[in-house]
Amino acid sequence: MTDKKINRNTSLFASTIINLCVGAVYAFSVFAGPLAAHFNWTRSQVMTAFTISTAISAISMILGGKLVDKGGARIAIMLGSAMFGIGFILTSFVRTPLGLYLSYGVVTGLGQSMAYSGNLGNIIKLFPDKKGLASGIVTAGYGGGTILAAPIINYLIQSQGVLATFRFMGIAYFLITVSLSMFVKPAPAGYKGVKDKSSISTNDITEDVTENVTDVHWTSMIKKPKFYLIVAMLMIGALSGMMITSNASTIGQSMFGLSATKAAFYVSLYALSNCLGRVFWGTISDKLGRYKALICIYSIIAIMLLFIANTTSILGFACSLIGIGLCFGGTMGVFPSVVAEKFGMKYHGVNYGITFIGYSAAAFFGPKIAVQVADSNKGDFTLAFYIALVLSLGGIFLTLLFMSLEKKNINEKNKIYL
Repeated sequence: MTDKKINRNTSLFASTIINLCVGAVYAFSVFAGPLAAHFNWTRSQVMTAFTISTAISAISMILGGKLVDKGGARIAIMLGSAMFGIGFILTSFVRTPLGLYLSYGVVTGLGQSMAYSGNLGNIIKLFPDKKGLASGIVTAGYGGGTILAAPIINYLIQSQGVLATFRFMGIAYFLITVSLSMFVKPAPAGYKGVKDKSSISTNDITEDVTENVTDVHWTSMIKKPKFYLIVAMLMIGALSGMMITSNASTIGQSMFGLSATKAAFYVSLYALSNCLGRVFWGTISDKLGRYKALICIYSIIAIMLLFIANTTSILGFACSLIGIGLCFGGTMGVFPSVVAEKFGMKYHGVNYGITFIGYSAAAFFGPKIAVQVADSNKGDFTLAFYIALVLSLGGIFLTLLFMSLEKKNINEKNKIYL
């Protein structure tokens, strides 16, 4: 179905702003120190809440994706948005680590990923002709949530206290996101978008045009070796980003001598890079090809990790944050299109939700590795940077392997028709 009269831009705008709100989950590093000080908890205890919120995201990603595939994108977005705001509000009443894990870790975590998957899955279906750009824009909102949230949260904590800040932000997020969800239009079944051949990448021999891809149900997808390669590639691409996301403020303070207020600025700088990277790499991958773009992303991540591990200057810290942030954002902007082009659009919501297990693994292991390394080395994250660097080099290898296997499959298919 191709319908030029559908106002896709209204849905894109509303979805991006909603993601801007739920993306504030990435600002948790600004909360972590004040929470630990308020309750006299260890930083590891506090960061477990962030680990839970991101690690369980695949659960509601799959549920949200299922609703999107059945035309219920608005329901998924509204439900997820409400849970996200309520999770923040409930967190303002916690008194124990378990309460924090349930309110922020579970309720907020499930809510943010359901809203995110509803927005992303629906936009991918509304813009099948410009997948990279559209997914880049809507995920940019998610990545950019910390840009606005970090300084606001830091100010409110200083003036009102950490628990009151959770309550205020939760009420604001609930009202904004639930209201905006009413303006999201679910993609019609079989919608083909506005045909524009110039938007289709032809530079990557392993790239499939979505229209020529057989729609693959998740039960068949998980039987394919390339699915596991994609999951591993996503995990590696997200791991270094999750290390920095959850610890940017702490790294700035412990390794570069920044104050809490100045560190919050660098958290926002990283978030801005994350935000811009999703649009930049999404657009680049539309032109250059998904896998060539991923090789560039993994290479830049490795270089930036080497740089941050060996620099002692604030400028070096800032440059490293910008580079890693751009590439972390690029990872999150490119993979939705990869899944669509390899497994089709019909079941994309659920398929990407399942593939998002790669991100959940990165969200679980990345922060834990970083915190444990820092705790064992008096606040020094250097060893964690090197671990992520080695994994990024592994990402380059897996991408080249993926390209080789796809090229082999194409050649074998061509022989059949000779």
